[in-house]
Amino acid sequence: MRSDDGARLAAALGLLLARPTRMRLFGDLLAAGDVNLDEATYPVLNGLARAGPMTARKLSAEIGIDRSVVSRHSDRLEALGLLRRSADPDDARATRLTVTDEGHAAIERLRGRLAGAFQRRLDAWPAEDARAFVAGMERFVEENLAERGR
Repeated sequence: MRSDDGARLAAALGLLLARPTRMRLFGDLLAAGDVNLDEATYPVLNGLARAGPMTARKLSAEIGIDRSVVSRHSDRLEALGLLRRSADPDDARATRLTVTDEGHAAIERLRGRLAGAFQRRLDAWPAEDARAFVAGMERFVEENLAERGR
């Protein structure tokens, strides 16, 4: 590895993961208007769909959004029929959040759009470069998650 690879990667990921970039991406995914989500509620529903049923507190830690914000967005998602609340069997004082079938369908549509957008970008690359990039990214993510104990 070259001595500047870490710095270059940090800079690239910093740009990609910056809030304005994420908000534009979410906005592009939602532009069709066929899913009743917005740039603020999408990460909450997507995080819950990915991680499975859990409390707002656990979801907050999972997706890195303040618990009060998760609760507020959960209210809206519940009103839209995309999320349901129930008693948490592990803690009688807590409420468990679960994605509804309608919520899962919405997330699957959006994930399909996201995969399509990424595929269009990769299709412009030589096939070998695209495969190497995806394999490298998968490895990078897996190793980072393993270090975090996930």
